[in-house]
Amino acid sequence: MTAAAATVPPSPLPDDRRVLLTRLVDGLDGNSLWWLSGFAAGLAQGHPPPSLAVIAGGQPAAQASGRLTIVYGSQTGNARRAAEQLAGEAEAAGLAVRLVRADAYPTRELAGERLLYIVISTQGEGDPPDDAIGLVEFIAGKRAPKLPELRYAVLGLGDSSYADFCGIGRRLDARLAELGAHRLQPAGEADLDIESVAAPWRTRALADARRTLGESAAPAVNNVTPLRQGQSAAHSAQHPFHAELLARQRVSGRDFKGPAYGHYGRSDKHVHHVELSLEGSGLHYEPGDALGIVHRNPPQLVDAVLAATGLDGDTGVSHDGHTRPLAQWLGEQRELTRLSRPLLATVAERSGNADLAGLLEPARAGELAAVFADHQLVDVLHRWPADWDASALVATLRPAAHRLYSIASSRKRVGDEVHLTVDELAYDAHGRDHVGAASAFLAALEEGAQVPVFVEPNERFRVPVDASRDIIMIGPGTGVAPFRGFVQERAETGAAGRNWLFFGARHFNRDFLYQVEWQDALQRKELHRLDLAFSRDQAEKIYVQQRLREQGRDLYDWLQGGAHLYVCGAIGMGKDVHAALLDIVAAHNGGDAEAAAGYLSGLQRDGRYARDVY
Repeated sequence: MTAAAATVPPSPLPDDRRVLLTRLVDGLDGNSLWWLSGFAAGLAQGHPPPSLAVIAGGQPAAQASGRLTIVYGSQTGNARRAAEQLAGEAEAAGLAVRLVRADAYPTRELAGERLLYIVISTQGEGDPPDDAIGLVEFIAGKRAPKLPELRYAVLGLGDSSYADFCGIGRRLDARLAELGAHRLQPAGEADLDIESVAAPWRTRALADARRTLGESAAPAVNNVTPLRQGQSAAHSAQHPFHAELLARQRVSGRDFKGPAYGHYGRSDKHVHHVELSLEGSGLHYEPGDALGIVHRNPPQLVDAVLAATGLDGDTGVSHDGHTRPLAQWLGEQRELTRLSRPLLATVAERSGNADLAGLLEPARAGELAAVFADHQLVDVLHRWPADWDASALVATLRPAAHRLYSIASSRKRVGDEVHLTVDELAYDAHGRDHVGAASAFLAALEEGAQVPVFVEPNERFRVPVDASRDIIMIGPGTGVAPFRGFVQERAETGAAGRNWLFFGARHFNRDFLYQVEWQDALQRKELHRLDLAFSRDQAEKIYVQQRLREQGRDLYDWLQGGAHLYVCGAIGMGKDVHAALLDIVAAHNGGDAEAAAGYLSGLQRDGRYARDVY
């Protein structure tokens, strides 16, 4: 009898993982099965065994009334880390805790929860992170149960440079109350300086959890769903690894000379291929992960801020227990390119400008969004001049935020290296040159320089576990970066599935990133299809979404055959691509737009439609 025919108890695994496991063990002999069982037992070391109820597919034996459930939805990892910190502190306090990523949370269990904390980020203009789309839709929808016995709290993470700041957190908080749940504290709304809001919210949340669970709290032992500990990170944004810059090569425009990456030509975009050494770091990454860069602001940007305020960079400033020269605060510790609503509110107050104050009113949200889109700090300082002193300026500005770049390589091919594709942002607004803080930092470095880095995992943006699955990759511009890693990974592991790439840029002969690599990959059958859209090479602008529609029949057939779909790039592009996908699915399922939306939502919930948009 084959292993697949053996009688097994009901599985706690998701359907797709159970199918993969069945394929894996089918036909194995006894020795192989015993070896595999030992291998699995080794992986399980350090994890408490589940109760019999879990093994049978039922609820954990510990009653929900004695347990804190923490659900997180995260796009870049911030909400995940905040949730893990909350869960760790709750466990240390002796509480029974279940930590669950939003897309792994069984929505059928919501009605039985008694204490629920949600930590969730808002993506772009009021969208949920991809891993929380299903949960948000369920709670907002008609199938959501009444929750009169639930006590809850929501911590929202966002970026106040967007008009709908922490919008998803606010809407979930309001919806849970509408369903009858009891709010334990007002929704937290954390900006990029997350801890200033998260720390007091967490303190209150733990106190509320102790009071709510009280004597009924079950100890955190074997019969409670164990908290999955994240991989211990040797390096983080607070403690980065200093990676050596091995190479930096421009891959667009006239100055590029490398034969493997493109053509000569004039270009207003400066895209760099960056190679860093991770030797000795202990850092590990998978294709789809991001590399965090802890950058310094460009000196010209610091000088521009000093000139606009009339302040002396040598002035000593004491803030948060540290004393530094103002120029050092601006260069290393403060955000100079991204605006925020609190910053504009302070500028309005100090300048006494009624028009700026009016921009912060809800009725002028569109005008405010335009300011966020095309102004940097120096523009604000010039447009709405005010009297500043060094201490007030440092206190007003947000702490510097690291930048994340999609990793453009596979360790299986490049070893102890990590590659990036960096668009050096440089543009003019209101007569002043703008720069991208991190991209300008990287573009100015010489080989041998040290770059502070850390790895930010992105568990939902991975090549399929089942290597026989086809993949469709949509990555205009630098959005193509992770797909370079995907193709390398699939080639090195001998994946049987086909790889189809859609790439778009402005000009074929200036902006076709990694052109020769893709052509070589096609010849070696590492890449099976390549569709291109160069928007400025003809009178009619052509974008990747048009190519998607042109190939709609084949694309739909690939999806029907089990292909995984990936999108990487700007938020606006992601929305346009999603609209094109809706049209394609509707065109081939009988014209039912509602069913098409449900189809794509299902792919997202199943992990077959993943986006990395920014």
